[in-house]
Amino acid sequence: MTDQTASPAAASPWHYPAFVRFWGARLTAGLGFQMLSVAVGWQIYALTGSAFDLGLVGLVQFVPALLLALPAGHIADQFDRRRIVAVCQAVELLAIVLLAAGGLGGYLDERAILALVFVIGIGRALAFPARQAMVPGLVPESVLPRATAVNASAFQLAMIAGPAVGGFLYVAGPDVVYATAALLYLIAVVLLAAVRYDHTPPRREPATLQTLFAGIAFIRARPVVLGVISLDLFAVLLGGATALLPIFARDILHTGPWGLGLLRAAPAIGALAMSLWLSRQGLRQRVGAVMFASVAGFGIGTLVFALSGMLWLSLLALAALGAFDMVSVVIRGALLQLETPDPMRGRVSAVNAVFINTSNQLGEFESGLLAAWVGAVPATVIGGLGTLAVVGLWMLMFPELRRRQRLEPERGESATQTA
Repeated sequence: MTDQTASPAAASPWHYPAFVRFWGARLTAGLGFQMLSVAVGWQIYALTGSAFDLGLVGLVQFVPALLLALPAGHIADQFDRRRIVAVCQAVELLAIVLLAAGGLGGYLDERAILALVFVIGIGRALAFPARQAMVPGLVPESVLPRATAVNASAFQLAMIAGPAVGGFLYVAGPDVVYATAALLYLIAVVLLAAVRYDHTPPRREPATLQTLFAGIAFIRARPVVLGVISLDLFAVLLGGATALLPIFARDILHTGPWGLGLLRAAPAIGALAMSLWLSRQGLRQRVGAVMFASVAGFGIGTLVFALSGMLWLSLLALAALGAFDMVSVVIRGALLQLETPDPMRGRVSAVNAVFINTSNQLGEFESGLLAAWVGAVPATVIGGLGTLAVVGLWMLMFPELRRRQRLEPERGESATQTA
């Protein structure tokens, strides 16, 4: 399935041109989306002055992500995944071009922006399962853990650089940001078109309730996969403190917008550093115990951040939190792909997407609601303790996952050969 111009025994994902192009496409599209997010937020607020309208920007992206996840997984398992991602990003590109053209033409209002962001949300929702399911087809199975770490580094780079570049370019006007984002998306589409990905979809099946929910049935029947996905859901749901960063910055750490910017960047910096380290070192043994330890480290980092009254310590805690989270992300991602046969990867990735979106969105809501009741510091302490409790409970509920030694399937045959 991979571009075999590299030696099949090569241990680095950078030795596989198909993966390199895929990574470049994810980085450029990620940068474009992060820049776009900054411009849309600023422009919506400048047009309306309404915090509610700012919330609508997130809502119009969350709705298609939730409603289209299962159909997107079915599509990813029925059609060529590379083409799905390329077509979806081309649709996003068209919407961004319309944003730029509307701004230049002077007819871009709040409704038009939200409508086009909704289209972008549809494209992202349909592309996610196919993009996630592509990675195992770009490198050999032995290289997949490192490829997962390198793939995650593209997202972290985009998270760090995209908002900064978007904010800088916004000085020249939102149209400049939209035009630059469109150019980055165009590069991503071209790179994807050049990826050699020989995915042969199975015989097409109609989209029935059975096929749409096949990913859920598959996950329920496999304790390792169920444990991995549910651990991510509940740990992020309880341990997320990013929604409260403005409160910590202003009222607890007594810093300004620059300090808030550093606090927001710190987890991504820690995650990026860890992803680069993992891309070189890999994870070879006791991966189950390491994953649980990393999620526990995430909870401890949350507690340190909650109790810190010093900016430097808070930044270190957030960077450590991001690094621990990246370890668990890489292990969970590799286990999910290696334990899932290729004909099911799209639908399983779709269910994972629902869990990720739910945990992120509801986690922010839970943090805000709890902070309104008991205060930001107690709410974050409760979240950190809740994460540690989840780790302990999941270690008891999923002993097979706790005892897992290697990322590769420990059965007689690989997951890719199992129906």
